[in-house]
Amino acid sequence: MPQPRRRPPGGTDVARLAGVSQKTVSRVMNGEPYVSEQVRERVLAAARELGYRRNTAARALHLGRFHRIGVAALGSSLYGPSSLLVALEREAREIGYALAVVNTLEGEGDAVMNAVESLLGQGVDAIVVSEPIDEGRALRVDPDVPVLSFGRLPGLDGPRVVVAGASGVEAGRRATEHLLGLGHATVWHVAGPRRWWAARDRARGWREALAAAGAAEPPALEGDWSPASGYAAGRVLAADPEVTAVFVANDDMAVGVLRALAEAGRAVPGDVSVVGMDDIPPAAYLSPPLTTIRQDFAAVARHGLALLVDEIERATSPGTRLERSPGPDARPSPDAGSERLPRSRAHHDPLPARLVVRESTAPPREPGGH
Repeated sequence: MPQPRRRPPGGTDVARLAGVSQKTVSRVMNGEPYVSEQVRERVLAAARELGYRRNTAARALHLGRFHRIGVAALGSSLYGPSSLLVALEREAREIGYALAVVNTLEGEGDAVMNAVESLLGQGVDAIVVSEPIDEGRALRVDPDVPVLSFGRLPGLDGPRVVVAGASGVEAGRRATEHLLGLGHATVWHVAGPRRWWAARDRARGWREALAAAGAAEPPALEGDWSPASGYAAGRVLAADPEVTAVFVANDDMAVGVLRALAEAGRAVPGDVSVVGMDDIPPAAYLSPPLTTIRQDFAAVARHGLALLVDEIERATSPGTRLERSPGPDARPSPDAGSERLPRSRAHHDPLPARLVVRESTAPPREPGGH
């Protein structure tokens, strides 16, 4: 005799096991605020134990949302972009959102625009641009979809744009100020590829710090983020006896710079001090351990998603009327019935850059010293 088919667990089952109301279960599953972390964890644990899955199709019809975020990501194995994407997926899952990812390739014409159009066609509540690159034209996004850019993206055009992430300008400035503060007369720079806005921002911070200190600005060398390009730049720097301090735009290139300096007999930090950026896992184990700017990708993802989900919730709240306002403190008007959205909340809300001092930086050697 066939066994009767068991129904799948529902929200009431989760509520009963977790010892909370069904409304609380709904709030947790919808990623809503006003739920303590302890209660949230209890509800999620009960859902996992029961094998509970939300009916996302019904939920989308009810809320007018898909609970899915589209990500236009650079198809890259570089530490920064890949770490940010992993952190983004993890944080999105924690707040009840799925990610739809379309990878772009550097050098493809209109790659980001094509990725965004593909994601909008799949049905998403918002768009994330994870590693902005200059494609030579403005990026126009559907007026009904919030957009989060992890880093500055000039020309990004849309009604609800939020820019988050670590400030590349501040990172470049802090790295350079650290070297100048040790007594170096100036700081050389190995920059990332110019098409990347992150590379431009780090170079801008380097220039600003030099200008503020009244230090000369040496010509920057451009790499492609790889150790090989850092090695090529390092050979040029190693041949110049005037070079005593270098800020490298990422740790991978800094690995190549360190190798080139060692081969040329230029001691680090005795002859040349080196600062990188990202704090890749091997950075603390290089010879010497690398001073660098740390990026907390989990914190960046969490912070950016919080801003983005706030935009999604504001737009789908019943009776919400949003006036045009460029400021980050714009609030819904009490007047109901209008569907006008703000031109932009496009504020850059960066996280602080953290300098991690190790053994690759030191004061410059005294003239004639050994």
